[in-house]
Amino acid sequence: MWKICAKLVLKNLSVEQKANRLEICQDLLGRLEIEPNFLHKVITGYESWVFDYDPEPNGKVRNGTRKVLLIRRKHAWADPAWKQWLLLFFDSHGIVHKEFVPSGHTVNHAFYKDVLERLRKWVLRARRDIADNWVLQHDNAPAHTALSIREFLAKKNIPVLPHPPYSPVKSKLKGHHFGTMENIQRIVTDELNTLMENDFQYCYDQWEKCWNHCVTSQRSYFEGNNL
Repeated sequence: MWKICAKLVLKNLSVEQKANRLEICQDLLGRLEIEPNFLHKVITGYESWVFDYDPEPNGKVRNGTRKVLLIRRKHAWADPAWKQWLLLFFDSHGIVHKEFVPSGHTVNHAFYKDVLERLRKWVLRARRDIADNWVLQHDNAPAHTALSIREFLAKKNIPVLPHPPYSPVKSKLKGHHFGTMENIQRIVTDELNTLMENDFQYCYDQWEKCWNHCVTSQRSYFEGNNL
């Protein structure tokens, strides 16, 4: 099936939304001035579908909209046998924890709470230097902002940081034919294992650059904006 879709469409932000973006970026930059190593204790949660085949993007940016020509299996969007939901948590040094969501399961607040508990235990084991004061960054998905999740994070003294950094993962997975669910999990795991510490550090470096760009542009969108 041939399908043309919009890869990136810039959104119109209200005055209040722009002011909020600017305030958050200024606060985060101010935090870095006080604590230069602050980002080293931030663990980012990344979630994405991994399809049986996710092609490399093609196209040009025109009038702020990127048009991409995609070729996918016709049933890949709806059939769970051809896609796998990946939950990944990483920091500036590398992957801290990952999970593949079992077929038929939904990432609701109850499921996500269990994931966070497993993540917390992995942090205690694998990131002992930040185990007592690490910061979680995840998006505003309903499962992430549910009352039970906010209560859990507060009880465990885990603060939450706004704004997503770049992900080093998705581009590594494009252009692969996986074939089966087992191959998806195996190849994705293999690809994740090829990522180096500088790949993750680059994500956080770009994240900081976005804050500076946001302040410089007075909260407007700009080329390469990921906030």
